[in-house]
Amino acid sequence: MILINVKYQVRPEYVDTFLDEVKWFTDACRAEEGNLFFDWFKNPEKDNEFILVEGFKDGSDVAHVQSEAFQRACEEIPRYLLETPKIINVSIPGKTEWDTMAEFVVE
Repeated sequence: MILINVKYQVRPEYVDTFLDEVKWFTDACRAEEGNLFFDWFKNPEKDNEFILVEGFKDGSDVAHVQSEAFQRACEEIPRYLLETPKIINVSIPGKTEWDTMAEFVVE
């Protein structure tokens, strides 16, 4: 699995509409063959910070960054941002899904 976490600092005037503005990108990425998940979260402690958590099957990251939607996003999404996003991008070979958390067992 390729696990990617990205922090976006959104311009104040777009905080309320940002997820709508990038919905086309979200939908396109979720439809990609190698996509496992593509989920946005808003930081409750920083009003303008959005965090994207992405998972892709091993080897599908190249197709993702070469996709038409990704190329369009590189052109369009920066206009909504205050700064270049911060990213964590790691490979977890052979991983394909979420694990169950052993420490918080719900019975």
